[in-house]
Amino acid sequence: MNLLKSPDRIIGNHPAEKIYFGGTAYLGLQTHSEFQDIVCKNIKVWGTSYGSSRLANISLKAYDDCENFLAAFIKSEAAFTVSSGMLAGKIVIDELKKTNDVFYHFEKNHEAILVKDSLPFYVDNQLHPRLIDSKNEKIVIVNDGVLTGAVKPFEQSILDKISSSKNITLVLDESHSLGILGQNGAGIFSEISHKNVFQKISIASLGKAMGVTGGIIAGNKNFVDAIKSNKIFSSSAGMNPAFAAALPEAKSLIAVQHQILQKNLIYIKDNLTKNNLYKFNENYPLIYPQIDGLYRYLASKNIEITNFKYATSFLNRIVLTANHTTSDLDYLISALNDFATIKTP
Repeated sequence: MNLLKSPDRIIGNHPAEKIYFGGTAYLGLQTHSEFQDIVCKNIKVWGTSYGSSRLANISLKAYDDCENFLAAFIKSEAAFTVSSGMLAGKIVIDELKKTNDVFYHFEKNHEAILVKDSLPFYVDNQLHPRLIDSKNEKIVIVNDGVLTGAVKPFEQSILDKISSSKNITLVLDESHSLGILGQNGAGIFSEISHKNVFQKISIASLGKAMGVTGGIIAGNKNFVDAIKSNKIFSSSAGMNPAFAAALPEAKSLIAVQHQILQKNLIYIKDNLTKNNLYKFNENYPLIYPQIDGLYRYLASKNIEITNFKYATSFLNRIVLTANHTTSDLDYLISALNDFATIKTP
């Protein structure tokens, strides 16, 4: 579907309108009039873009305000913004390559945090043998806060089995958990407190729940400061300063939208018939169909969900946002319950 404006809860034009349960605008900020007013006001102050390196002799207060806000929001020692979540991941990986011996990844990690020659965390459903040997090593484990296809966050207990001889840096891609999970949408960074983790780093796209184009790197101050001398960072322009300035100004609105999202998720939990056809958790705004044919059925009911080839697999999911009305949710729930009745013997 080729749209003429940004998608919200309704897409298309009458009489071909559809209720939209796709995308990544979890808090609904991208099309929220109050948030747009905040962004537009800041464009008048900071312009439509700023192409200089963050290390140039001219600095902008908008970045400092945004990074202080994000560090407090995430509950990290320090935070730094870049132009995209993908760039945030690449910069972090580039920096960690300098001081670590080996990287480990999970099967469905996002491309932003993948490393050439990285080793799989699991081999035949068991920890990689190198993770449990006695060799002293500095290792990096990269993982998404919530993996594609999952509806629950990264489980810290899997780190229990790693040998104590490993000095672990944990890198979390929180693009799909920042603004959603944790206290007030702070993500899961502050909840990681495992004894085996020497250092934790969070990277995320701000273009999903947080509603603006940009990326963030959060962690301890020493690491964040080291990023400032990284060649990739020093040769890159920062995120749009108007977007940076908008986030701290929208603090109250972000909190309100997060509360609305949580209410919508509880409403789904209370009214969707429990069955094995849908993977859903009341704390997370995605529903993953566990059976073929749902996309076509929902399309016949004028409901559009996410459905496309993504990386090496097919992405098929229902996305719930703070902008969906009770009427929208009722219509979706009715369609899902009806489909379950059809497919359940």
